[in-house]
Amino acid sequence: MIGDGTPAATIRVEVAYARPDRQWLLALDLQPGATARDALLLSGLLAECPELQIGEPVLGIWSRKVAPDVALEAGDRLEVYRPLVADPKTARRHRAARQRNDRRRAAT
Repeated sequence: MIGDGTPAATIRVEVAYARPDRQWLLALDLQPGATARDALLLSGLLAECPELQIGEPVLGIWSRKVAPDVALEAGDRLEVYRPLVADPKTARRHRAARQRNDRRRAAT
C-alpha cells in the first residue's frame, strides 16, 4: 500500500544465493501476490546455476524456511539454500574422534 491507501503497482524483493565461488543478490520488482517460486524463476538463477535445477530448491525468507508457493511481501529477501554437503552431527562426531586421536598420539 502506498501512503494514501492505494495498492502498490509492484513490490520490491531481493533474491539471494551463494556458492563457494560466487554470490548473487538480485533486486526484483514483482506483482503483488507473487510467490517465492515466481521470484526464483524471474531471477534467472535457475538458468545460471544448473545445480538448482535438481529437485525442488529449498527456499527461505530472512532465514526462515518457506514453501515455494508462499506469497512475498515488499522488502522480503528470498534465500535459495544449497543442500548440505555433510550431516552436521556426523561431521561433529568425526572432528571429535580426530581430536581425541590427536591428543592420544601427542601424549605418547
